[in-house]
Amino acid sequence: MAKRISKCCRRNNHMTKKMASRQWYSRERHYVEELELCRLERMAVEYGDYHPLKVIIDSSRKKCQKEDYLGSDFEPWSSKRGEILARYTTTEKLSINLFLGSERGKPTTSGSAVSEKVRTRLEALDDLEEGSQKELLNLTQQDYISRIDELNQSLKDAWASDQKVKALKIVIQSVRISFPSRHDGLEVCGTCSKLLSDTTVIRFYPSKFVLITDILDTFGKLVYERIMSMCTDNQSALPANFTTDYVNDTAKETCLNWFFKIASIRELVPRFYVEVAILECNKFLSETGISESLPRLTSMIKGIGDPLVSVYARAYLCRVGMEVAPHLKDNLNQNFFDFLLTFKQIHSDVVQNQLVIQAVEIPIYLTLYSPAIDWMLRCISYRAPETLLTEMMERCRKLGNNALLLNSVMSAFRAEFIAARSMDFIGMIKECDESGFPKHLLFRSLGLNLALADPPEGDRLQVLNEAWKVITKLKIPQDYINCAEAWIDYTCKHFSKREVNTILADVIKHMTPDRAFEDAYTQLQSIITTVIAHFHDFAVLFYVEKFLPFLDMFQKESVRVEVCKSIMEAFNRNQQEATKDPVMLNALLHVCKTMHDSVNALTLEDEKRMLAHHINVLVRMVSFGRDFEQQLSFYVEARAMFCNLEPVLVQLIHSVNHLAMETKKVMKGNHSRKTASFVRACVAFCFITIPSLTSIFTRLNLYLHSGQVALANQCLSQADAFFKAAVSLVADVPKTIVIDGKIRSSEAFLLEFLSNFFSTLLVVPDHPEQGVLSLVRGLLNVIEDYAWEDNSDDKIWIYSSVLHLLAALCQESYLYHIDKVDSNDNLYGGDAKFLMEIGKLCDTLIGQILEHLKALGKENTLKRQSSLALLFFNSILAHGDLRNNKLNQLAINLWNLSQKHGYSDTKTMIKTLEYINRRSKKSESSHLSELAIRLPLQSRT
Repeated sequence: MAKRISKCCRRNNHMTKKMASRQWYSRERHYVEELELCRLERMAVEYGDYHPLKVIIDSSRKKCQKEDYLGSDFEPWSSKRGEILARYTTTEKLSINLFLGSERGKPTTSGSAVSEKVRTRLEALDDLEEGSQKELLNLTQQDYISRIDELNQSLKDAWASDQKVKALKIVIQSVRISFPSRHDGLEVCGTCSKLLSDTTVIRFYPSKFVLITDILDTFGKLVYERIMSMCTDNQSALPANFTTDYVNDTAKETCLNWFFKIASIRELVPRFYVEVAILECNKFLSETGISESLPRLTSMIKGIGDPLVSVYARAYLCRVGMEVAPHLKDNLNQNFFDFLLTFKQIHSDVVQNQLVIQAVEIPIYLTLYSPAIDWMLRCISYRAPETLLTEMMERCRKLGNNALLLNSVMSAFRAEFIAARSMDFIGMIKECDESGFPKHLLFRSLGLNLALADPPEGDRLQVLNEAWKVITKLKIPQDYINCAEAWIDYTCKHFSKREVNTILADVIKHMTPDRAFEDAYTQLQSIITTVIAHFHDFAVLFYVEKFLPFLDMFQKESVRVEVCKSIMEAFNRNQQEATKDPVMLNALLHVCKTMHDSVNALTLEDEKRMLAHHINVLVRMVSFGRDFEQQLSFYVEARAMFCNLEPVLVQLIHSVNHLAMETKKVMKGNHSRKTASFVRACVAFCFITIPSLTSIFTRLNLYLHSGQVALANQCLSQADAFFKAAVSLVADVPKTIVIDGKIRSSEAFLLEFLSNFFSTLLVVPDHPEQGVLSLVRGLLNVIEDYAWEDNSDDKIWIYSSVLHLLAALCQESYLYHIDKVDSNDNLYGGDAKFLMEIGKLCDTLIGQILEHLKALGKENTLKRQSSLALLFFNSILAHGDLRNNKLNQLAINLWNLSQKHGYSDTKTMIKTLEYINRRSKKSESSHLSELAIRLPLQSRT
């Protein structure tokens, strides 16, 4: 009963409290600063380090122009967010309290009184105050993140359904979940006493901060867009730098109402975070609203007792401040210097006891501060002068060269500034206390800066020596390899292979015992990538003694293959000249063999093509000059090593054919006994390798190409073997092939191959023991037996091409020859029997063509008949002797057939007649005049 009466009293007085919040909000600006400053001073006196708080700002910075925007050179928070979530994880169980809300009835009539609406909102706020929540325990990290995502989505849903109070309630709840209002010893007082298990998982705190501020960012954006929409309801969009004159009274009142709601939040931390989230909304109220709010919010943080919570509050204020008012730098400096003043609080008994309970060591605890401090310094150092770095270094010295702050300074300021003072930083690192923040992290940060900027030339060797004295003494492999990864870029950039070899040897020494390299593949891969990026001359790289032993540490196949691919990519990119260096070749062949051996039945085709490309580049870059036998030996060795990658075998065949032609070029076509034997060895290499390929058209084209090379080198019997193999393979060509994952007809590819083949057969001499035109006859037999598609005319196109070949074979002297190879025009010399055999073949082919034309006489194939008839007519016109009456009459019949059914190609036929008339004017072509007269041109109408 007492609880119900108290609740009713709160409802009745809530409006009075809300109205009074206006005065409270204004009054709070004044007394909170005084109260919290007094507390800060008492704490400073307790630690014996009290001095008045002041902000030191260099006079040159005061004269800088106001920066109203952030440039692309400012690293956004989003780039740090993922890094923090990935780094700060936990396996401990987490808990979270979710607000359940109430099932109160809503007014059903549209004319509900305003008082009823207000009462409903008051009841919603009372629910939050009474803590009607559900505590979820034993959550994994992923479960916790999922719950936070649900809260974020609930916020959006509540806002979309115009439940603004519920949205604010979710935001307040989110902040309470992660940021308790006050710590007293190890107990959380007041309403946050149940949240102890959530806040004690301190290792997860930075990630928790990221997740909760995501909700705050969403809330701030929604509020800002809501008020902005009120300003643009009856007018165009507000200008980018609008003033309060553009904001209407309704928007201003709504904005004030939000600030009053937030001012009513009792706990300091939720009130602070929610107000910072909507900081940008001050622009709707006053031009100086943001600049006035920032110092007040900075002072509010002084009331947060937990140093970890307070530093992240400062980081959030700096982040939002940089986003909404990047020109207000004074607040950034104030936050950082306030943090320095309270830094010794980290070593207080309260914090130490808390760490003992949670079993967290001081070095681990201090790293939790890094994201917040780094971000504050990143904001402060943005486009700051170099003198600010000097000031920061001096403050670090006054704090006894605090390692945590020194590390953040090196992470935040420009690398050029850090590199110029590299020796100063090394001296400060040496003086740091090893028991707090580990020194190796400081050397790693310094190394990362020196990879981006160069120190003074006179200091470079000393810097490396001083740093490596410390790094090489590290006992923990993971700490060591993290530092080595950071310093390898600096070493490669400024020193020779001697120093790089020393670093690699030291890495091998530290990472080999107990197979420590298995837990450091990422860092080792980064080191090898850095080394090959700086050594463009691979002849120098592979003479680094410890380079290949370093590669041996990559014993996980997937990682090993990736490293080998990166090496070959660098080789392909940088190697410009051919090489025969034995050390380099052996190393690269070892690398390529590793890639090749990773291929299995599950390897994707794209992956195979990429690996083959890398290997093919090496094959093309190897040259032994005039030592052709050594070159062929290399190709034979490569064929044995890379037999599972078909594109590599194809490249080797082309390379061997090229080698044979180079031999002919050197000998000027006159082979000696030695070079003739060598060329035959090249031909044998190709003849043996081609059958191992799976692509049938690849085999056909290589048989043809290799046969042409053999013929050019006067290897007639070998050329004949290649051509016979190609003829027999034509019968095995499938009707369809797969190209880029699509099934296509193979006839177009077969036509292209046969056209090239016929052109070669013109100069191929007949085998003395196999009769006249044995290759042509064999090919025609295969074409005749091939299973052509029913609706295809490709067979007739091929017969037309063969007729062109036969017409060329009848000439007394062929159009082209192979040097030192007697073609049939020299062998037969226009012999009558030879011409008779050709004539018989022509008669047979013409009969086949006419039979096909007759078969196309059906109604639905008349257009094809017309097209083929005109094609055959043009073949006779171009290659036939039209003085032969029989052939002349055949041409006329074909002409008439092509236009018999009205499907003729009139334009082509007109051009054909013009061509005949032009040729008939020549004395030796007078018979064409009579032919032109007998070729009527029918009108299609």
